[in-house]
Amino acid sequence: MKQPRFDKAFYFSFFEVLIIVLLAMVPLFVQFPYRVNIFLSWEGAYRISEGQLPFRDFGAPLGGMYWAVPGIFFKIFGHQLVTLVKAQVFINIISGLAFRSVLKSFSVPPSFRVTAVLLYCVSYSFFNFWPWYNHSVIVYEFVALAFLCNALLAAPAGKWRMIKIVLASFFTVCSFLTKQDAGAMAFALGAALAAYPLLKGRDWKPVLVYVLSFAVILFLFILPFINSGFGYWFNHGQAPHSARISPSEIALELLNGSQWIKFYLLLILIVAFMRFSSIRDLWSDKKESLFLLLTLGILGEAAVFQVTSYTPPDNNIFFHAFILAYLLSQLTVLVPAIAKHRLIPVVISIGVLFWWSGVFSKYILRLVPGLTDTSTATVSPTGENLVNRKTYMIVPPDSSELEMRQWVQCGLASFDKITMPVSTADGIKRLMEMEQVKNKKDIRVLNMSELTPLAAEIPYKTERGAHYPLWNHLGVGMFNKQAAMFEERIGKGEYDLVLFEYIPALNNFFPFRVRDSLKNHYALVDSFAAPRRGDTKGMIEVYVRPLMDSAVSVSTK
Repeated sequence: MKQPRFDKAFYFSFFEVLIIVLLAMVPLFVQFPYRVNIFLSWEGAYRISEGQLPFRDFGAPLGGMYWAVPGIFFKIFGHQLVTLVKAQVFINIISGLAFRSVLKSFSVPPSFRVTAVLLYCVSYSFFNFWPWYNHSVIVYEFVALAFLCNALLAAPAGKWRMIKIVLASFFTVCSFLTKQDAGAMAFALGAALAAYPLLKGRDWKPVLVYVLSFAVILFLFILPFINSGFGYWFNHGQAPHSARISPSEIALELLNGSQWIKFYLLLILIVAFMRFSSIRDLWSDKKESLFLLLTLGILGEAAVFQVTSYTPPDNNIFFHAFILAYLLSQLTVLVPAIAKHRLIPVVISIGVLFWWSGVFSKYILRLVPGLTDTSTATVSPTGENLVNRKTYMIVPPDSSELEMRQWVQCGLASFDKITMPVSTADGIKRLMEMEQVKNKKDIRVLNMSELTPLAAEIPYKTERGAHYPLWNHLGVGMFNKQAAMFEERIGKGEYDLVLFEYIPALNNFFPFRVRDSLKNHYALVDSFAAPRRGDTKGMIEVYVRPLMDSAVSVSTK
């Protein structure tokens, strides 16, 4: 009898890819408020699209692979802020496909694989609308794991095995050259997985090829920038950088918090003990040993990453989908009947959506008015005092959400489809009408603000050099040496226009000492709200060089 053209596995694969692509594409159809800190993604991508290279043309404590994909998209689609969203759509699709590939390598049943993919997308990818280094570093790692797991578990191994391991090393280097902490953990996990064949059957080739390829590729990446300050900028924990890795802090965070991580670890141990009668039984099963090692490695990485990379606070939640996939794959062996039940994938998928409903519930509430009660009345219709969950405390209402509904676009191409406070939009319009901007060619601008896309709108040439910091956070992206350089230039009156963002609640996010120098040597001519909300609101101050033959001190009281 002729077999049907499309079997059940095909339909599950189709839905997996459909989920990954559709959820990734949602951001293409919405308008965005200005994203806090997105200036870093924009400027790095803009500079790369203009032919500049990290370390040679600008310094940063990050590796250039953070801006590689956004830079390519800038070259193709233009330098608008919304192009970053398009780049992130691509990153999210690759991320989902890499996760799916890992699950396929471990033979997770298709019916459970689709639920794990759904969880991965809604818990980790869906709300990442913008490129950010703490996300991109993990995506590169998952691509590396996809190649490595396929190379170690594919049967037969075939001639492409070593090429896949080399590709795994390449993307591990990409991860490391995005951010050191997660990149180093990605290498450690990859090396541990590649070492299993050596420990199990004296097959030394996978781990040797992986480690040597990583070393050679990393050397080739770094070699052109050795004399451009690479060791100064990309330097974790050594002066002038401060170390973020603290074993005691990681241990305390694990003991005092990390409820999901500890709960999952308990579940994994219970299932592993139920699944295998002894460690020897587990060790003899290559696929199960590697799957357990990978799952524990992901959990351990999440425990460290939440301390070393603490912003945003939920950047380590990539582990949920891995744990679900592992637990479900073990249950299919312990309880074979559940794998045959047609409704199990549907029930689990509904449960996943309910579990993570907070991710998309706000979009549903916008479409269905009346589902939420925003009333804060304290008196009932009969005149009685009204006490409920929203009125039992007398506190000022949170106006941030209301404020965002009143945000507008500023009308400049680089900010298309991006809303911002009215004060910010009006301030940008006044800035563009300034005589220094309208009538001066080759204007020299120092832009220490989040409005980095103004480089393409005024326009002005971005300063270049191995000594020049891309990121102006004192103690993180620049140091006293660079702050002193800017103070010297300001004292000499080298800039026609200076934008400085003053955020008093943040620790020198833009250096306070540079602002003090501006007040002494430049004239403050305008200020307007920065595109922020909440506790970190700030003001963007506009300074101009005094109209004299030489720079002199000017009082701006």
